[in-house]
Amino acid sequence: MIVGLLLAGLAGCGGGGSRQDESEPSGKFPVSIVTATFPPRQQLAQTSNLTLGVKNVGKKTVPALAVTISLAGKLGKDSARPFSIRDPQVGLAVPDRPVWILEEDFPKLVGSSAPGGAETANLKTFDFGPLKPGETTSALWRVTPVKPGSYTVTYRIDAGLTGKAKAVTSDGSPPTGSFHVKITSTPPLTRVNSQGQVVEIQPGGQGGSSGGGQGSSQGGGSNQGGSGGGSKQGQSSGTPAVPQNGSSLPPSGSGY
Repeated sequence: MIVGLLLAGLAGCGGGGSRQDESEPSGKFPVSIVTATFPPRQQLAQTSNLTLGVKNVGKKTVPALAVTISLAGKLGKDSARPFSIRDPQVGLAVPDRPVWILEEDFPKLVGSSAPGGAETANLKTFDFGPLKPGETTSALWRVTPVKPGSYTVTYRIDAGLTGKAKAVTSDGSPPTGSFHVKITSTPPLTRVNSQGQVVEIQPGGQGGSSGGGQGSSQGGGSNQGGSGGGSKQGQSSGTPAVPQNGSSLPPSGSGY
């Protein structure tokens, strides 16, 4: 009698996973990455925003818009957390070492004060729920760098959590992308240009014009410093990364 009750209890506990697998539809769901920004130059202890916007360009509702974030390279892939690397030393109680610290209650949907993007069994993956045709989900991760160096942050968009529903770009490839970021321990030299913008002073000269870019208060298009169009970005600016595999981006200068 007791054995029978235990078996029934175990069956009840394990049933949720099977039902979730069965409820996720199989198929391909076309999406477009319309926003992808993260400052390429950052300073220790200076908070920055990573923003991703994904639009459902298909005719079916995306079952569960999932975003997976990781650092490139073996140490990043081996880490269990999105903005960390795995310390290769043997025997460490906590082998993951943060490069960025994710602020509490983030990610959030852009324009919302409520947390958005539920944590999943994979700590690198965030579930933003269903996405209807024609709609866009824009999410923001607020992070603070704590380890200097050069890093590549990768991201991947999925249409579900079980692998049955697959997100695809216009050419049928997976929607992925990356940001190349340099974290420094000292701030760059800056000056205020004739347009009232804070620009970085280049080696051997002064910071040039902004090249038609937007002010630093607008994410995704703040061009500061540099000659011939201002290729250097200030620390508070968010610059579009180039999504891979055919993902699209908003026009230059578009905000969050």
